Amino acid sequence: MEKYANNNRDSGVSGYQIGSDYILIEFTSGSIYEYTNASAGVGNIGTMKSLARSGSGLNSFINRNVQHKYSKKIR
Repeated sequence: MEKYANNNRDSGVSGYQIGSDYILIEFTSGSIYEYTNASAGVGNIGTMKSLARSGSGLNSFINRNVQHKYSKKIR
């Protein structure tokens, strides 16, 4: 899991892991969710990957667009 940069210092995201067709998101609560191309859509996953790498806007994007579109809760 890579540490999320959290450039704005106000994110609920603490880490992420990028795969070819998914992204795992670790939240500051300790929960980890898997979002896949099939569950959230290819475009949304692409945006999430870009936001994760940039360190800004990921939590807001998740809350607005894919909050309940995860494929599974890991923890």
